[in-house]
Amino acid sequence: MNINKNKFCIIGCGRLGVALAVFLSDQGFTPISFYSKSFESAKHAVAMAGRGVVYDDPIAAAQSCELVFITTPDARIGPICEQITKGGGFTDNSVVFHLSGALSSDVLKPARKLGAATGSIHPLQAFPPYEKGQQSPFRDINISLEGEERAVVLGRKIVDALGAKSFTIPTQAKPVYHAASVVASNYLVTLEHFAISLLKEAGLDEDLAYTILEPLTQGTLNNIKVRGCTDALTGPVARGDDKTIACHLKEIDKIMPQFSQLYRVLGKYTLEIARSKEGMNQGANEKLAHLFKDIKI
Repeated sequence: MNINKNKFCIIGCGRLGVALAVFLSDQGFTPISFYSKSFESAKHAVAMAGRGVVYDDPIAAAQSCELVFITTPDARIGPICEQITKGGGFTDNSVVFHLSGALSSDVLKPARKLGAATGSIHPLQAFPPYEKGQQSPFRDINISLEGEERAVVLGRKIVDALGAKSFTIPTQAKPVYHAASVVASNYLVTLEHFAISLLKEAGLDEDLAYTILEPLTQGTLNNIKVRGCTDALTGPVARGDDKTIACHLKEIDKIMPQFSQLYRVLGKYTLEIARSKEGMNQGANEKLAHLFKDIKI
């Protein structure tokens, strides 16, 4: 790798920007420049990384080295890239990455006008505030790469240095990819909240409810890993047990109607998975489909 590509700039010094600076620095990369909307945030990033200079101008910060990471909030990525481009902050030797999950590298198009290679690097991981001495949050996680070939090649080396695993996706697939990560992470929180709320209604406190559900949740994830989603599906919908589902709905409609629509929507799509398995009784299939009809609250 060209030694110049080991020297990097961080634009945006939030949790991810700080973590990237610290743990890349541990792997032989050198943070040269930091810029953030908050000067104090940039100073904190330098202190945590142990090296680098705080700039009050993103253009000058980007000009200081060829590898630039834009780790601002999503809404700021395009405007800051445009600002740096107009100021001549990139060259045809520059490689520019952003770390958004929702946006593709197309948001960095302005940088391409100056010949820069652009890409996105998205860690499939939530990042807590960095604390000195903590283990790397990048180790063994999965990180997506997309963008121009020159950027993706360097991106793989960066991910390898962080001890993570990389995979590539087409640029146009970025929204669908991000939707998948939201469903798998954020909506899982919603489902667990739903389940815990039901157990609280049954008289259990929240801590005990989570303790009871945790082995079941982990076991289900393990089954999906080993057997795939269709074969991992168990329970009343998979069995065609419409009487049990009707009982669930009667109680939820009565005591927790705010969850009625959610239960039916989840059941409707669970039934689609169950139908792909052998042995679904047609009569039970029809009864379940009727129970899962969308309702308005």
